[in-house]
Parts: sequence; C-alpha cells; structure tokens
Amino acid sequence: MLLTGDYHTHTVYSHGKGTVLENARRAAEIGLKEIAITDHGFGQMAFGLRHKRVPRLVADCKQAAAETGVNVYVGVEANLCNDEGLTDFNPPDYKDFDVFLAGIHRFVRFKPFWRGMWNMLWVNWWYTFLKREGSDRLVRYNTKALVNCIKNNPVDAITHLNYLSFCDVAEVAKAARDYGTYIELNSKKVHLSDEQLAAVRDTGVRFIIDSDAHSVDRVGDTKLVDELLARVDVPRDRIDNIDGRTPSFRFRAYKEAHL
Repeated sequence: MLLTGDYHTHTVYSHGKGTVLENARRAAEIGLKEIAITDHGFGQMAFGLRHKRVPRLVADCKQAAAETGVNVYVGVEANLCNDEGLTDFNPPDYKDFDVFLAGIHRFVRFKPFWRGMWNMLWVNWWYTFLKREGSDRLVRYNTKALVNCIKNNPVDAITHLNYLSFCDVAEVAKAARDYGTYIELNSKKVHLSDEQLAAVRDTGVRFIIDSDAHSVDRVGDTKLVDELLARVDVPRDRIDNIDGRTPSFRFRAYKEAHL
C-alpha cells in the first residue's frame, strides 16, 4: 500500500528511537509527501512529551521540512484520561500543533487518578492477560470514553482502536463518522480482528493507515495493514492517505475557525 503521508510516528521526544530529521529523511527516501511527529501526550508519566520541549520540537519539524522537502507536521498522540473524553492535550496547547491523534494508553495521569488506573489500566490489562473479551461493564466504560473523546475534542484520528482495551468498535466508528474523525488502521499493533474491521467498515467511517513507527526504519511501513486488508475488503476510496490523497483533518479545520 503506497502511502501519501504517515501521520503517526514517534521520536526521541517520547520513546521513539529516531530524531525528527531522521524520520523525515526516511519519509523522503520512500516517497512520502507528508509525515507527522506524534509523540505521546503530556500526561504519559514515563515518557510523554513535556511542555518545555515543545518549542524545540516545533523548530525541529520546520528544519526537517526545509531540509527534506517533506511536509513535517507537529503532532501529538494524546492519552484519554477518563470516560468523559478528557485528554491530556488541551486548548492552550493547540496553537503549536498541526495533528491531534488520541487513544487509550497505560500509565497516564488519569482524572480521577485511581479510578482511571483501575478502569483504563488494570482491568483492561487483566482481561488482556487472561486472553478473554472484556466484561460488558468494561466495554461500556471504554466505549463511552472514546465516543466522548470524539464528541468533545477536535480529534483527527483514534489510534489502534481496541488495542489493550475493549470497546464496541462499531459505536466508536459511528461517532467518528458523524464528527469527522478518522479510524486509524495501525501497522504496528494487531488491534482489530477481521470481524471487527468489517463492522467498523460497515458504519461508513473513513480511515487512514499509519505505521506507529517507534524506529526510523518503520516509517511508512504498512505490512500488517496490508495483510489485514487482503482478508477484509475496505474500499480504497475510504482510505484518505493513499493513492496521492491527503486527509481532511478535523483539527486543522477547528484551528482555522477558532484560533
């Protein structure tokens, strides 16, 4: 699958292995027109992006774009903090960023902290460890968190839907469809079964494919998604970062209207 842009890559600003410039050079090498640097949000306790480093990140993205000719966007992979859809990426931060991804992650400053640690971390982890589907209560909690995140924030894409968390993927996809948020097909993590992808597809939601690269050599890698799409028929015209097309990102439109 030939990508136009890879909108989910990590660098040393969180726990990726490469620099912004190295990711951009790799993007240019494989023919990508665009790349987003989307390090983990400010509430990730172990390796999240720190506010004091944002000016340097912005400068690095501008320099990498100038050197490589690739559009290099300043992005974030925000963390969900509760079932009301709160994330750790807030309006005061918006001015410096171009791309807003969001997903459920571990070891985050949840709000309230201990309730979030129990629901979003430990209960999800326990069912994953047991290799069992999440309880109805857990599925409702995660689904509510993701749907509210989409409703309450100008999120461009939900990352690795259903990875290490359990939700009603069709309900999340319906909200994404209605609010103009993409569902990401993630090429690093096995996150949707064939049946789940078919259910998401059938909602009419639109997709982007991302590498979720944490090392330079994986920028633009789509192998896992290629294998998934060989089994599940998703119309190519519903995937907005292939065949020369670029996504219509919601966050960009929000900033143009409000900032």
